[in-house]
Amino acid sequence: MRAPHEALIVIDIQNDFCPEGALAVAGGDEIVPRVNALMDEFAVVVLTQDWHPAGHSSFAGSHPGAAPFGQVDMPYGPQTLWPDHCVQGTPGAAFHPGLRTDPADLILRKGFRPAIDSYSAFFENDKTTATGLAGYLRERGVSDLTFVGLATDFCVAWSAMDAARLGFGATVLEGACRAIDLDGSLDAARAAMRAAGVRLTD
Repeated sequence: MRAPHEALIVIDIQNDFCPEGALAVAGGDEIVPRVNALMDEFAVVVLTQDWHPAGHSSFAGSHPGAAPFGQVDMPYGPQTLWPDHCVQGTPGAAFHPGLRTDPADLILRKGFRPAIDSYSAFFENDKTTATGLAGYLRERGVSDLTFVGLATDFCVAWSAMDAARLGFGATVLEGACRAIDLDGSLDAARAAMRAAGVRLTD
């Protein structure tokens, strides 16, 4: 068992991010057994769940003429447009059926505000609207976080960088993550994480 001040943060292991899902990450389901085993090592386990209303502003389908994986400018900055995914209450938004959810102390839903996306477990994409996770972890006495899940180059990376910015120790266990790697986004995310003080390990 890890020290009481360490927590495992499991990012978005949901059906739509796994093979055959609406926004499938290659090999996304392969990490489930390792993540399940890791849960037994940590006293604090948090699962995040992408939880979008239908017609969310980050969906390409919400922008006439726009194609998935293009970009638009939102009031909070550039936003990648995604295929409709993880819509509240749909099978795609459910956790992968093989993922253990009973060990979770907290399930944090994000991306539920219609006009703003939320990659990070800590903030919406405006980088100021907080999810409340930092306060929860601090109240639990947690100072060091290990991140696993989907996808390395988006929600995992943004979460880990925000954790480091907030003063938490942040480690990304890359062997228990998978990436989208959109136009070199994985290399860019790795460089950004290292620059932010995030530790990358396998």
